[in-house]
Amino acid sequence: MARLPRLVLPNQPHHIIQHGNDRQLIFREADDYQRFLGWLKDSAREFKVAIHAYVLMPNHLHLLASPSTLEGLAQTMQRVGRYYVPWFNAKYGRSGSLFQGRFKTSLIDAAAYFLLCSRYIEHNPVRSELVSDPLDYPWSSYPHHAGAQPDNVITDHALYWALGNTPFQREAAYIELSRPALTREQLDQINGAVLKGWPLGSDAFKTELQHRAKRQVLPAKRGRPFKIKPPAP
Repeated sequence: MARLPRLVLPNQPHHIIQHGNDRQLIFREADDYQRFLGWLKDSAREFKVAIHAYVLMPNHLHLLASPSTLEGLAQTMQRVGRYYVPWFNAKYGRSGSLFQGRFKTSLIDAAAYFLLCSRYIEHNPVRSELVSDPLDYPWSSYPHHAGAQPDNVITDHALYWALGNTPFQREAAYIELSRPALTREQLDQINGAVLKGWPLGSDAFKTELQHRAKRQVLPAKRGRPFKIKPPAP
């Protein structure tokens, strides 16, 4: 079965994940993380993509980002790869691809899942037992949202700003919001959506997307062809 093109809508948040080829390391030293973030910041600005949250893990990365155009996400990731991969290969005396195929993405129902997805991304190092506190991991956006370290890669989303009237109120509210661990159901829901390329949201959100995009955005029922029902008269 031919794979569907990515579902991308301008000015909507998207969860992006990119793995290293065969799950190999894509970051080995602090300089690697810093170089990648520098190229990510420049590329996102060039193609008008707002990065709201991120985490760089040793062998994969997550982003939460809103593009202003249909092509912005792909253009940003392609530009970062054009700079980072040759630099990484030259540094470590390797050749060939570094990333495992094309990046995966899931369009997010912001009202219901934006802050949840941000927490999912930033707590990845805790779930992987690299640190016990997300504040101790330097390669994520959590220190920015918690008020410990401003990060010029990040463009704060309106839902983050809505957490309080002052920076202190927003940071305190975000820290409190982040204390409870995500449930297994929440983890599976977010992870499953991005790995399969399906949108993450309510049934009503997904149905509306299907009509707006005029293409399949929901898993098809086995044995039945996909059809878009015409709107009621």
